[in-house]
Amino acid sequence: CNVSAAVRPCELACRLTMRHRLCSPSLLRPLTAHGLDVVPPVRPYAESGGDAASGREEQLVALCRRRHFLRAEPFPWARDAPLRFGPLGVELRGNLCALWWDAVRGRREQVLPVDSPLHGHPADTSTAPRLLHSETLHQVLHSGGCSTERGGADLREALGSAGVLRDSLLHGALAQYVSCLELVNKRLPCGLAEVGVCFHSIPGGEQHNDKIGERTTSLLTWFSSPRTAGQWLDYWLRQRLQWWRKFAVGPSNFSSSDFQDEEGRRGFNLHYDFPWGTETIETLKNLGDTELLQMYPGDRSKLLGRDGRRSVLPHVLSVSGNLDLGALAYLFDSLQLAENSLTTKKSSQRKVLKLHPCLTPIKVALDVGKGPTTELRQVCQGLFNELSENRIAVWPGYLDTTQASLEQLYTKYDEMSVLFMVLISDSTLENGVVQLRSRDTTMKEMMHISRLKDFLIKYIESAKNV
Repeated sequence: CNVSAAVRPCELACRLTMRHRLCSPSLLRPLTAHGLDVVPPVRPYAESGGDAASGREEQLVALCRRRHFLRAEPFPWARDAPLRFGPLGVELRGNLCALWWDAVRGRREQVLPVDSPLHGHPADTSTAPRLLHSETLHQVLHSGGCSTERGGADLREALGSAGVLRDSLLHGALAQYVSCLELVNKRLPCGLAEVGVCFHSIPGGEQHNDKIGERTTSLLTWFSSPRTAGQWLDYWLRQRLQWWRKFAVGPSNFSSSDFQDEEGRRGFNLHYDFPWGTETIETLKNLGDTELLQMYPGDRSKLLGRDGRRSVLPHVLSVSGNLDLGALAYLFDSLQLAENSLTTKKSSQRKVLKLHPCLTPIKVALDVGKGPTTELRQVCQGLFNELSENRIAVWPGYLDTTQASLEQLYTKYDEMSVLFMVLISDSTLENGVVQLRSRDTTMKEMMHISRLKDFLIKYIESAKNV
């Protein structure tokens, strides 16, 4: 119910972070008939029937394009095609990346950040996209004159020496293993972490019409003794699956499966259940010592790490994730319908992107109500500066010159996944009180403007531990 009594910020934070159970519309109608203002129930798409699920994809994509999470690209995307994010989608992926860093750097004394070049060694693979300057290609094509045989040989030589765009972060991480091993005094286990763009070829419909795709990839390369490699693989599987589920409305949509490659090496895939099928968002694999020995042929002594009192050649565990696909998974996971208790028509359903508070790009929106426009905007600007200085993402709705009703603003901000809307009105000028409306509960609370910053900071911090 919409309670008008004053609520302390700490109490409101606890109430807003609670999970609300779904209520039957038949139970809500008697309450609304007696004039009680009841918060409508929120129904996740994951719980809808077959007909609703078939339109889930179209509705989400339309919403994400309208609110600039995704760009207007053809959908559904072909497998391995690059995802095109809009400004809010880029912010969402950035928040996901920051949370990934916090998770893997939790063992800060053992995990080191690294950075590797976008291009790899020419001998890495024959199928990966290659870097070749246009002027070099022009010279090669004209160097043979009328001789096709000579021109073809020159072209093959140029392609053979061209740099290869990386399709994985693993090669760059292994290349820095020896120097980083010295930094941790050769103690095992230890790890290297990196986030970056990787490239891959997308087969085209016509001959020689392949395109170059890209994805934002995360990689934790973990080095452990052979005797504990299996235990560490199981450990990271539990940690990573728990991490993906932590920020989800429907945790059961994230699952895992095991596999063995051609060489019999053990691994796991973490999946998300999209409407069109299951997609792999992260892969964990025990690579043994093969890749490490290939990277450093010759003297093996520099590769040895300390496992207690023994010196051993470590096994390499790779934990590689697709952050683009992960961001898309959370968009599908967060889309919910708030049903009107008096009707079941789809046109009356309120769409809400209920992204986790740590993931949502915008935490609070500032808008003005009735009152002197200039003075209200000055208050909004001061509050905007105060919240931004405390690293709270704010949407300056007060700068929008388009006239919109409060219901239209609620709809807009719910679809943008804004946690709170703050309304500054003439009463704010009189007594310093603002109206705070929650995305998750639709509750409207009155709060003094001086307490707003501390409340938001406490709410966001507490959400990290939920």
